[in-house]
Amino acid sequence: MDFQALYVPVGVPTFHMESARDQFERSEALLRSLDAGFVFPDDMLLSVDALRAFLDGKRPDLVVFQNLTFANAAYMSELLRRYDGPVLLWTLREPVIDGGRLRLNSLTGAYSAANTLRAFGDRPFGYVFGAPEEPEVIAAVKAFAAAARVKKAMRSLRLAAVGHTPQGFGFGRALDSELMSVFGVELEAVEARELIDRAKAYSDADCAAWLEKTRRAVCGLDKTPEKNRLDHARLCKAYGDYVAERGVGALASRCWPDFFTAFGTPVCTVLSLLNDEGVAAACEADVYGALSMWIGMQLSGEPVFFGDPVSLDEGENSVTFWHCGAAACSLARRDTGAEVGVHPNRKIGPAMNFGCEAFPEATIFRVGREPDGSFRFFIAEGEALDKPRQFIGTSIVVKTDFPCRELVEQSVRDGFEPHFVVMKGRFAKTLEALAEMFGFDVYEY
Repeated sequence: MDFQALYVPVGVPTFHMESARDQFERSEALLRSLDAGFVFPDDMLLSVDALRAFLDGKRPDLVVFQNLTFANAAYMSELLRRYDGPVLLWTLREPVIDGGRLRLNSLTGAYSAANTLRAFGDRPFGYVFGAPEEPEVIAAVKAFAAAARVKKAMRSLRLAAVGHTPQGFGFGRALDSELMSVFGVELEAVEARELIDRAKAYSDADCAAWLEKTRRAVCGLDKTPEKNRLDHARLCKAYGDYVAERGVGALASRCWPDFFTAFGTPVCTVLSLLNDEGVAAACEADVYGALSMWIGMQLSGEPVFFGDPVSLDEGENSVTFWHCGAAACSLARRDTGAEVGVHPNRKIGPAMNFGCEAFPEATIFRVGREPDGSFRFFIAEGEALDKPRQFIGTSIVVKTDFPCRELVEQSVRDGFEPHFVVMKGRFAKTLEALAEMFGFDVYEY
């Protein structure tokens, strides 16, 4: 079903209706400009009966609940009786302060509505205060609508775990029931050997199209021994067919040691190509890393970088993120292209071997877990710098808004997992809104 957001402007007719109508019309114009999914009432909802009539038959993915004027708790109670999804509570600024009549009293209505939200099982909600033209309001509503779209899409996501994490990498493991109950994500598991066996069964002719696709995407594939090139194409077809057959939107794949010891060719470049195909593909079987990548791709509309923080430079206030060679080819610097090399430890290819292009706005993100099993978000913003490859593998250097040394020291103390996503664009507000919808803590650096 298509995304649907409801604008719910409530009030009572005993306040200044001319002011209320002006705010109603300006608010509707703003919401129409921000997201095509909004549905509007024909008029202001000035009674609980009018609210009931508007809500009948609707199953929204987001409600923007606005007090045009004061309205008592019965309005919010009626909404919550029918709906348990994300709510953005919007309070309007009092339009005139002249010693005369209180025209809206929207703020008192917000306190009434928020008190009811807490009473109904302490429902998480977002909150914004201000007039429709204020930049803070525009940014908050835009972010909340984008987050609600991601949350809805997540309920249709099938995430595949290919094999299990290596010993000592348990931070990436997930339970199918947990992913479904918390995020609405379906997790399915397949053994790495199943895809390896499938790859071994293909002929060279079966995989010729995948080999050609790789040649077009990368630079220097001919430097890889022929057997590894052909086996890479077999793995591409195995993964590509599996993803298509199962409707997989994100994937966390085991990589070492199996693909070196049992197959002789790494899976790195296969994951790179999947990321460019729009499938969020993480290595080292990191399920929550793959989920973080998928969220980043939903927000940015582009592939994202996945890797470890490995170095920092206090002089330029930057952190380098690196991994063995699975970054999407489209992230590569334009002057080098998506160069192919070998895995830095096993010295077997093909694996990607390039520095990432610069972009002026970047967000670093991770879906993390507390020791008690609850979830949290890591969020930081900055700029991806114009830097060559830093180490064998793929790398990106991010100048962070927060002091880089403090970011590293504090996030280490906070016990975050060692895999992070770097996406193009600034999405802290949207990620904060998404965390609010889930009731997660946010660690923002």
